[in-house]
Amino acid sequence: MDCLFCKIASGEIPSTKVYEDAKVLAFRDISPQAPVHIVLIPKAHYENILEIPFDNSVINDMIKAVQIIAKQEGMEDEGFRVVNNCKEFGGQTVDHLHFHILGKRKLTWPPG
Repeated sequence: MDCLFCKIASGEIPSTKVYEDAKVLAFRDISPQAPVHIVLIPKAHYENILEIPFDNSVINDMIKAVQIIAKQEGMEDEGFRVVNNCKEFGGQTVDHLHFHILGKRKLTWPPG
């Protein structure tokens, strides 16, 4: 499979890891849009959020990681944003389910 995020998850492509457990990996975005911009991926490949079965625990694993990362990065008091882009019109550029965690600045809406 020629998936960028699968290659990062396997260690084939280096990343600046901020969190990892058996099922998920979080790393700093190479083109940050905020002082804290972290990409969170499941290690298993799912093209997008529409591919996650309802009885799958991957979203719970990702939410747990968001909570840990928010505290680790000092964002739990001031707030942060979690974004999931789905398919082309949703702004998804890598076909592997991922969340963007953004913080450490006042974020506006709509984002663009």
